[in-house]
Amino acid sequence: MQPRTLKVERLGRVEYGAALDLQKHTERAVLTGAQPDTLLLLEHPHTLTLGRRATEVGIIAPDAVLKARGVTVFETNRGGKTTYHGLGQIVGYPIINLSPNREDVHRFVRDLEEVLIRTMSDFDIEAFRVDGLTGVHTPRGKVAAIGVHIARWVTTHGFALNVNADLSYFDLIIACEGEPVTSMKELLDREVEMSAVEDRIIDRFAEVFEMSLDDRRVTA
Repeated sequence: MQPRTLKVERLGRVEYGAALDLQKHTERAVLTGAQPDTLLLLEHPHTLTLGRRATEVGIIAPDAVLKARGVTVFETNRGGKTTYHGLGQIVGYPIINLSPNREDVHRFVRDLEEVLIRTMSDFDIEAFRVDGLTGVHTPRGKVAAIGVHIARWVTTHGFALNVNADLSYFDLIIACEGEPVTSMKELLDREVEMSAVEDRIIDRFAEVFEMSLDDRRVTA
């Protein structure tokens, strides 16, 4: 069987609401076959998102603090609880059709974890799964969160990897199951070039999902 083609769009900084609209548009295009499987890579302004399992106590900062720090809040249809997105973070939205050969939700999540674990290995960071939890962990805390939505076997939402993120924003929420969080910057004790991390994510994603790469840049 010929490998499927992966289109990659590196979008830079995108408001969360605009990214939701883009995901919906891309989802329709992938479902109908008008567009190949697509990986959107971007960065959000400071945003808190509430997944399907989020509760009122997930955000512990008062509204005045959120406003002062420029944080917006969105409810989403992804799995998971409360998550932070923000500057210095690489957010990946894989919009791919799992049909017919990968129709397994748990496998999809494990594959996303594997992409990020291999990416961390490329930067000499020890990363692993934790039984009973979703995401990618290190000995010093969770470095990436994962929350997905799947409809008619087309995926939306995805992962958020802390590269150079300001971790103080996680103090505004009870992150996932309350586990500590970390970043590549904290683990390596240096700023990390975002584009270099994107390069490795792209290669590892194509490897894990057995796809050939179409284009790494947005086409006008």
